[in-house]
Amino acid sequence: MHDDRTLVEARLKRVLDERIRPAVYPESLPLDVAVWHAPGEPVPVAEGLAAVPEPIEVGARWGAPWGTSWFRVTGTVPQAWAGKTVEALLDLGFDENMPGFQCEGLVYRPDGTPVKGLNPRNQWVRIGAPVEGGEEVRLHIEAASNPVILDYHPFLPTQLGDKETAGSEPQYRLERMDLAVFDETVWQLVIDLEVLGELMAELPVESARRWDILRAVERALDAVDLQDVGGTAAAARARLSDVLSVPAVPSAHRISAVGHAHIDSAWLWPLRETVRKVARTTSNMTALLEDEPDFVFAMSQAQQWAWVKEHRPEVWARVKKAVADGRFVPAGGMWVESDTNMPGSEAMARQFVHGKRFFLDEFGIENDEAWLPDTFGFAAGLPQIIKAAGSKWLLTQKISWSQTNKFPHHTFQWEGIDGTRIFTHFPPVDTYNCSMKGSEIAHAASNFKDKGVARHSLAPTGWGDGGGGTTREMVAKAARLRDLEGSATVVWETPEKFFEKAAAEYPNAPVWVGELYLELHRATLTSQAKTKQGNRRSEHLLREAELWAATAAVRTGFPYPYEELDRIWKTVLLHQFHDILPGSSIAWVHREARKTYERVAEELGGIIDAAQRALAGEGSTALVFNSAPHTRDGVPAGGAGAPHVEGEAALAPRVNGGYILDNGLLRIEIDGRGLVVSAYDLVADRETIAPGQAANLLQIHPDFPNMWDAWDVDEFYRNTVTDLVDADEVVPGEDGVSVRIVRSFGASRVTQLLSLAPGRRRLGIDTEVDWHETEKFLKLAFPLDVHAERYASETQFGHFHRPTHTNTSWEAAKFEACNHRFVHLEEPGWGVALVNDSTYGHDVTRTVRASDSGTTTTVRVSLLRAPRFPDPETDQGVHRFRHALVPGAAIGDAVREGWRINLPERRVTGSREVAPLVSVDQDAVVVTALKLADDGSGDVVIRFHESRGGRTRATLRAGFEVAGVTVTDLLERPLPDAAQPERSQDRITLSLRPFELVTLRLERG
Repeated sequence: MHDDRTLVEARLKRVLDERIRPAVYPESLPLDVAVWHAPGEPVPVAEGLAAVPEPIEVGARWGAPWGTSWFRVTGTVPQAWAGKTVEALLDLGFDENMPGFQCEGLVYRPDGTPVKGLNPRNQWVRIGAPVEGGEEVRLHIEAASNPVILDYHPFLPTQLGDKETAGSEPQYRLERMDLAVFDETVWQLVIDLEVLGELMAELPVESARRWDILRAVERALDAVDLQDVGGTAAAARARLSDVLSVPAVPSAHRISAVGHAHIDSAWLWPLRETVRKVARTTSNMTALLEDEPDFVFAMSQAQQWAWVKEHRPEVWARVKKAVADGRFVPAGGMWVESDTNMPGSEAMARQFVHGKRFFLDEFGIENDEAWLPDTFGFAAGLPQIIKAAGSKWLLTQKISWSQTNKFPHHTFQWEGIDGTRIFTHFPPVDTYNCSMKGSEIAHAASNFKDKGVARHSLAPTGWGDGGGGTTREMVAKAARLRDLEGSATVVWETPEKFFEKAAAEYPNAPVWVGELYLELHRATLTSQAKTKQGNRRSEHLLREAELWAATAAVRTGFPYPYEELDRIWKTVLLHQFHDILPGSSIAWVHREARKTYERVAEELGGIIDAAQRALAGEGSTALVFNSAPHTRDGVPAGGAGAPHVEGEAALAPRVNGGYILDNGLLRIEIDGRGLVVSAYDLVADRETIAPGQAANLLQIHPDFPNMWDAWDVDEFYRNTVTDLVDADEVVPGEDGVSVRIVRSFGASRVTQLLSLAPGRRRLGIDTEVDWHETEKFLKLAFPLDVHAERYASETQFGHFHRPTHTNTSWEAAKFEACNHRFVHLEEPGWGVALVNDSTYGHDVTRTVRASDSGTTTTVRVSLLRAPRFPDPETDQGVHRFRHALVPGAAIGDAVREGWRINLPERRVTGSREVAPLVSVDQDAVVVTALKLADDGSGDVVIRFHESRGGRTRATLRAGFEVAGVTVTDLLERPLPDAAQPERSQDRITLSLRPFELVTLRLERG
């Protein structure tokens, strides 16, 4: 037989594109259209419906950036269409290649009932099936003219990312507003041909199945009369029935399709627009569930559910019904799909507390899975948190984006820092926006790394990023792929059913230990410094507010601010979303975030002040409140009293220029350039700084990644570096025991204050940067005389070790990594810590010196970047950072100093010292939360963990009568299988394994 394969395939494409798809709507007539443009921000639905619109013609331009336009479309169904299916085709000016990234609409009936959302891949509204003829059509569209930020030429700087700079130029052109007859037979033929054509393209050319499909397609095309597609579509379909009914082979890969609409809670649109995106998508999905009995849809992020409940009660009613039917599934059990690298211990825990509690309260549903398809890597402390929240599974696909190394598993056990293992799945379809294309299904099957021992994977199916969800076309394709030779099998299932099957078939899944590092998007640890500082500060203010409010409530009857703390926690958790905290959203998002963090700080400051004053009482005695989990200057953790500091610090001129700081524990030499050329540990009789090197060295690099500007820093940035060694000033600070350094470079200016406090082995470094650079990366370097093959980096509820060498490509790829409050390096018996109050990104490298063969290990803190997309003004302005170099630090010192720099002491005048509400006798045990129980019972909840990576035995002492002690999960529910601590009146003793996390609930007597 002659090979006419390419001829038939080309014929299929043209006939589908030019004849069959257009015949889906064989008859149409225009609707009358009028529009009202809302001034300013979106208006309530009732106001939009009541507004008086003005006529507008198809082809007219509409929609200022971020505007809202209310379209009214009216018309009458012709009598001649009686008995037919009729739909309205409402094209606002969509580009089908940009679902989720441009204009969208929500269609309402005149009474305000939402019908469905409109987006580039979903432009139809069913009018009747069948119609009687003569029906009056009247629909209203709340249309959002969201500008296109990520265009065909991506990453170009644009002012469209903030309403304040976007201008008023109309963004879209009204394309089509018609009533049309929908020919379902032709539509079904389109799906048949698409499925077979896409499957055929994935099969080997020499496979018999491919040729069987090819010949069936050819026969079907022969049956189509191109001048009467509707009249011949059924005959064409009949010629495809045989090849569509051949079942899959028994060994076929099995895909659990989950309806999905990954909606970024903010990204290339502001938070307020996400509220509407969620309403549009949930309207679409509830409508699709009614039409498609096999379809199942899952939605994560309790915050988004809460938005629907608050802002769209009419949509919420439909959602609740679909949930009750078991087909609209709450997923993930987190408040938002957060970043997991940067949120602190308690914040990561509260993501699950607030997320799971919302779904439990609203639906009585408990999530067993964490659902984070798009998060930029996963911290090594996360498995324990997932388990402590009562969950047991994790789903993500983002690691497939890694640039250097291919992850070796798709289904595996992920082991965290404490030994907890979580059953984890990476969908091999490699997208969270699966559309049921044959190429996607084939890729999932061929890409699956665990063939031979497992055969199930999951495919999140639906348009996402900006929402939209699953379409009727995807559902129709899935129906044909349920059992089809040559393809993986597809069935709609909930995440729970998938994980149950996957875990059952793979009981001995391989183990991956440590962080799930994404070899991409590393710059998200630095971009938008003020957003990151706002998060870190808010986390610690929340700790203080809960600690002092709980202490005051127990001691003085202070009214514990349950509702305020709940609301503020949810606000902070929302801003940990994986495009807000990482700094990859538009300017509008980060401008609002800065204002939000200011309000949060003010409100929490008020709670803290009121509680501390209630505890201190009236009086003039100076008291210091210590919110840190360790005793500080004689003031106990969680208590208040008069501090006691021994020793003093002195400042003296240095012979060769510069100054010497000395407090009897450390001697710091600062040269005439303002660089630290010596940090001598007088206790250990040892130098910290590498020979011939200088610390506190600011370095600047060009920073223009190949793509994803705010997200990425590419390794070649290191090829060019400028050391900022010229100083405008190196002078004593105003207190006489510190050194002030001023540098100018480019259009920017840095002012630093180096200080050495009495009685502490810690060099304080306060840095103020007035930053006006573009596409530059600013680092602060500390070359240390330490030989270490690995270093410790703080993560949630402990720390994690990374190598300092680059033996393998996996190690080399971690050239920028995340830490929380500290990094720590050590040789046996001596170490150094670098602690911070608000930075996350850093790098650690090692070299061997030619002079003495000693090892220099350099720690560099990432301070600022200046990408121009998606926010062209990223990080411009004044920033303040606090760091401290701690020579002679063991890991426990790193933990303590990290807390100290993040929780500065508060001074209050009063009449009485405050004893801790709960104290711990072991410094290795760190209390991360002390609060009253969320249920309002008045019980005291304390959460703590072993912080040094060793086993320990600790005794907690309560400063109140304890009637009962319960070990709980993160949601403060009893853990029946947990080992019970020893208890003697107000003393509670328990043993902890390395990094073990424990939550205790103390019933007050």
